[in-house]
Amino acid sequence: MKVGSGGGFRAILYTWKKGREAGGVWKLYKALRSRNSCKTCALGMGGQKGGMVNEQGAFPEVCKKSMQAMAADMQPGIDPNFWKRNSIEDLKKLSPRELESLGRIIHPLRHQVNQSHYEVITWQTAYDAIANKLTSVDPNETFWYFSGRSSNEAGFLLQLLARVYGTNNVNNCSYYCHQASGVGLQSAVGSGTATIELEDIEKADLVWLIGGNPASNHPRLMTSLMHVRRRGGKVIVINPVRETGLVRFRVPSDPISLLLGTKIASHYVQPHIGGDLPLLWGIAKALMRSGNLNDSFLTDHCNGVDEWLAAVETLTWQEIESKSGVDRSEIESIANVYADSEKSIFSWTMGITHHANGVENVQAIANLAMARGMIGKPGCGLMPIRGHSNVQGIGSVGVTPKLKQALFDSLQSKYGVELPTTDGKDTMQCIESAATGEIKVGFCLGGNLYGSNPDAKFAANALSKLELNVMLNTTMNTGHAHGLAQDTIVLPVLARDEEPQSTTQESMFNYVRLSDGGPRRVPGPRSEVEIIAAIGERIAKDKPGMQWDSMKETSTLRNWIGSVVPGYEKIKEIENTKQEFQIEGRTFHSPSFATDDGKAVMHTHQLPELLGCGDRELRMMTVRSEGQFNTVVYEEEDLYRNQDRRDVILMHPDDLKRFGLTHDQRVTVISETGRLENIFARGYEEIRSGNALMYYPEANVLVSRHIDPQSRTPAFKNVVVRIEI
Repeated sequence: MKVGSGGGFRAILYTWKKGREAGGVWKLYKALRSRNSCKTCALGMGGQKGGMVNEQGAFPEVCKKSMQAMAADMQPGIDPNFWKRNSIEDLKKLSPRELESLGRIIHPLRHQVNQSHYEVITWQTAYDAIANKLTSVDPNETFWYFSGRSSNEAGFLLQLLARVYGTNNVNNCSYYCHQASGVGLQSAVGSGTATIELEDIEKADLVWLIGGNPASNHPRLMTSLMHVRRRGGKVIVINPVRETGLVRFRVPSDPISLLLGTKIASHYVQPHIGGDLPLLWGIAKALMRSGNLNDSFLTDHCNGVDEWLAAVETLTWQEIESKSGVDRSEIESIANVYADSEKSIFSWTMGITHHANGVENVQAIANLAMARGMIGKPGCGLMPIRGHSNVQGIGSVGVTPKLKQALFDSLQSKYGVELPTTDGKDTMQCIESAATGEIKVGFCLGGNLYGSNPDAKFAANALSKLELNVMLNTTMNTGHAHGLAQDTIVLPVLARDEEPQSTTQESMFNYVRLSDGGPRRVPGPRSEVEIIAAIGERIAKDKPGMQWDSMKETSTLRNWIGSVVPGYEKIKEIENTKQEFQIEGRTFHSPSFATDDGKAVMHTHQLPELLGCGDRELRMMTVRSEGQFNTVVYEEEDLYRNQDRRDVILMHPDDLKRFGLTHDQRVTVISETGRLENIFARGYEEIRSGNALMYYPEANVLVSRHIDPQSRTPAFKNVVVRIEI
């Protein structure tokens, strides 16, 4: 049966399904209600108010993503005999979902070149092998990669270890997702995070949702959007795909919405993939022509205004329409909706950042907010909808190639540590340096670096050239089967709600939560902080300022963080006070911004050409399914798009006809980077003609390593492909 709305009774039934997988619904409920922050998206939930509660105290705030992640962590451990029975070649045949479903990793694992299987090793053997290799290479021959699932404490300690060890090759998963948001916002308002609190959404009368699908990827945001619509507010969705959950959503915790459904999008605009920047500038032109700019705000609170006004005036409607794929009348229509708004919030996800001009896309959104003074007052502002639960916190505590100067100075002056001043490499530079042999060792705190890379064939080859790759994970993923180094070591870690000490996480709203941890579910895994400190003792024992015994304590790490990270001062006492807090200096409820002169900055751009206009070409974007979170695939089906498998390319029926194809015909999809064979070509009316969808990470083999020069983020969302029979 075709799904006609998001959420609803299917979501409730799904709760029972995941409960059975986790050993019972009550058992799953208790795990979700523990005083730990949610493990999935960065909207944030849980902490000291208890699980399933947001910072406003609303309950129950839970979604399928939360249950999927929790159920995965509640799996039993993988029997040690499994590694004897199943070779690396066997693991390569498993899908992302099958690897995730094997169970929890409970023993340190090692695979060396020319071996056919992983072997179970002791922690002592693992530590010795890691330390021996790290002390035998130059620090700048190593890279250190961080997932957003780890805690602030673990992230801070590992980046500090990498630097006192001697390298700035420190980077996190945001370089492959929202780095363009951080760079774009920093250039516009002086701070790289959301300018609003969660409460501001409840005050807005208009929410822009650009290049995202929170109905699948951030479902709890749908409750806020439901509230906006009930107040008479509007939601403008800009997306090349008409997503089911953004048209209509049934919020399970709200009886009226559950029974009758809630219309989410009041206006739905479908540009071509890659047409966002021309569309955003077109909205600006429509505002100018209708006299709906906020001249006083622009004059008093913005720089770069004259250049921006001149650029808007110069643009022609012909260029805007041809490059965006949206008619002038439709652009003027949504501009009029914006003109009538008193409080607007602009939100976006990776449909905006995953482009070669991702930073410019973000800057153009900020321009629109400034154009009508919709930033710097309550109920208004900019909201990048970030992915993983603590990806923003990981960045805040210093996981970036170049430390912010204030953090760099404080670490050296207050704690006497010696930090390198060499240029650090970003994620893509590290992968490319591994391919050339310049980098010899990788250390990955969570995540799936192989699976998150574009040009999957290149990534596998690059990682296989490493002399050692260390991965800290709870469960198996494709990175444990593909691209294995000459020596690969996998260390099992505790989940957030199993940590023996309390840890902290930061939401996308700049809100810091305290997680209590809890009892371990399986024997074997160790705390991330414990593992990092143990390695630090072996490779940086005598480094100035580093007292490794005390740095095994998360309270010690919070003291350091509160002393050196601006805005994080309250974290020092959070374990005692239990008072979670909003980070100061990032939320702008008055028009004074974090720039040198307190003014926001407008930017001008050249509109990119529309790609993929050839006879046999499509513009393809990689997407995640409803049964997926980041690279982790929990289910093969994509419920809201009514797809039962992942080896598909979804295109408009007109394109099927144009290519002489029939529905479900097997084809080969080819890009300048790679090819995928035996893919099912399917007609999908909800996508704009000329465009196509394929699933990430499987389609990464088609994605090039072409990056946004400002953010270094790959263009996962605008890949020109050809179809061959």
